Amino acid sequence: MPWVEKYRPQVVDDIVGNEEIIMRFKAIAADGNLPNILLSGPPGCGKTTSVLALARSLLGPEGYREGVLELNASDDRGIDTVRNKIKGFAQKKVSLPPGAHKIVILDEADSMTGGAQQAMRRIMEIYSNTTRFALACNNSSKIIEPIQSRCAIVRFSKLSDEQVLKRLLEVCEAEKAQTVPDGLEAIVFTAEGDMRNALNNLQATVAGFELVSAENVFKVCDQPHPLVVKRIVECAAGGDVDGACAGVTQLMDQGYSAIDVVGTLFRIVKAADVPEHLKLEMLREVGVTQARVAEGLTSLLQLHALVARMAKISDVRETRDARNY
Repeated sequence: MPWVEKYRPQVVDDIVGNEEIIMRFKAIAADGNLPNILLSGPPGCGKTTSVLALARSLLGPEGYREGVLELNASDDRGIDTVRNKIKGFAQKKVSLPPGAHKIVILDEADSMTGGAQQAMRRIMEIYSNTTRFALACNNSSKIIEPIQSRCAIVRFSKLSDEQVLKRLLEVCEAEKAQTVPDGLEAIVFTAEGDMRNALNNLQATVAGFELVSAENVFKVCDQPHPLVVKRIVECAAGGDVDGACAGVTQLMDQGYSAIDVVGTLFRIVKAADVPEHLKLEMLREVGVTQARVAEGLTSLLQLHALVARMAKISDVRETRDARNY
């Protein structure tokens, strides 16, 4: 079984991160009255897991089997699904604990068609006495306003590196995986707050190499090594254009795409130990280049121009500081 499913939290208390939201869910589980909710946030932050755990707490093992309808993006999300599946489930009589409601969980709800959303808003009103809706999406702006107004909106944020690392350590201990500290740091770095991504990378590294080290993780994830990118940033910050360009050429020769190099550059510059004003100007240049690369200008020349502009920013700042001094 994939570790993402094997170690998916089954109760609300086991969920990592977004502590305030989890406290609200605990209060709902204790009170037993679930409103219609709209969960929005980035992938892998626990939206679906949270609502499934909440449904188990509210309905119990028996009620969960009968009283929960879960639809995902892989299912047809047209107006017929709403009129047949969802409406049929809302009309169905099931035996639940006193005061409990049937729960319809719509994952990736922002991929539903406009017509399906319009049909669903009326169903939410008609069957409000027996059925509650939980909609999970990455972008709440794609949900029509009438549905947003009928739901309590819960916004999830990315998990912190400490929260991801804590769960990774628990999984490694349970699986008796061989790890070294820099290997777990590499997984946290590549995950970017996405727990699903972190567990998948961990399982792939253990399956391929057994030892979770930084070198093995970056082989599996196929991302530019942060130390190489860090040297590029240090060369650019020090005004060494030739050294920075050589580092960029090395990465491109290894087969990395321009978008991967620029993306890693952004994260390294954001955490770089340079003056704040210099960091902001460098990030602006990285952002401009990222926009150009996204439009299709993926040549080596674009990346060379980026590190040259970063080096020029450093030189201009040093000259200006020397004059002020």
